[in-house]
Amino acid sequence: MNTRHLVSIADLSRAEVEALLARARNLKAEGKSGRMNAPLRGQTLALIFEKPSLRTRVTFEAGMTQLGGHAVYLAPADIQLGVRETVADVARNLSRWVQGIAARTYAHRAVEELAAHATVPVINALTEREHPCQALADFLTILEHKGTLAGLKLAFVGDGNNVCHSLLLLAGTLGVNMSVGHPRGYAPAEDIVAQARQLATAAGSTIELTNDPQAAVAEADAVYTDVWASMGQEDTLEERRRVFQPYQLNAQLLRQAKPEAIVLHCLPAHRGEEITDEVIDGPQSVVLDEAENRLHIQKALLLWLLGA
Repeated sequence: MNTRHLVSIADLSRAEVEALLARARNLKAEGKSGRMNAPLRGQTLALIFEKPSLRTRVTFEAGMTQLGGHAVYLAPADIQLGVRETVADVARNLSRWVQGIAARTYAHRAVEELAAHATVPVINALTEREHPCQALADFLTILEHKGTLAGLKLAFVGDGNNVCHSLLLLAGTLGVNMSVGHPRGYAPAEDIVAQARQLATAAGSTIELTNDPQAAVAEADAVYTDVWASMGQEDTLEERRRVFQPYQLNAQLLRQAKPEAIVLHCLPAHRGEEITDEVIDGPQSVVLDEAENRLHIQKALLLWLLGA
């Protein structure tokens, strides 16, 4: 039997995504009621982190603990992935000791290499290209607040970054309409957009790109934004602040969406830049539900990939 990995949202079929969302909702309900068993007792997840993290590290560690397992955190200095030893050797060694690997790296290729050489499941916990765990938590949050995903419109305003990529692929997979409002020169990757559109066509939805943030947000059921400069892009922040200012998610822009639209942000937020305090702390914001749901969707993912 081939080992399954989650390197990209495109690794998942629609049926698999829907099963993960359903299981995550059940796990969340069980957790709230105090009914938890330990299906991953005796299993260990290795966490390879080249970037700092609050939500990703805590939710994976807490998730493994709640499922009866254990997580080992490996900081950048512990491994020096690809420097102290090759990615392939790290994957082969870890496969002898642990039952799964979650990796948060700069280069997407590093996670692809880990998956190519590991004999245990590898989870992309964030790369420069994608953030699949975040997108799954986002759609779980939208489903909870809207009751359905069918026929909804998700608007993303800002940089066509890794989060945007995973959202596009997941929207296409699930048949959710998605519009991206971005400045010229900051569009999502062309191959990701083409893949998302192919998926959306099959699922009966649309993927639209525009340089007009108001058009992107118009009549949206959910509005999403993210930081203007991701980790590793800090040297371009001043230029990005100038270019992205019209794309700030503020009360005026939010009024273009449906009155009952929800607001999402993967966090951490640069308040006063890509989003205002008024919006992120306002009644339409679901960012803390979204952050909590990282725990529940990752527990569902761990149970699926680790065979429990």
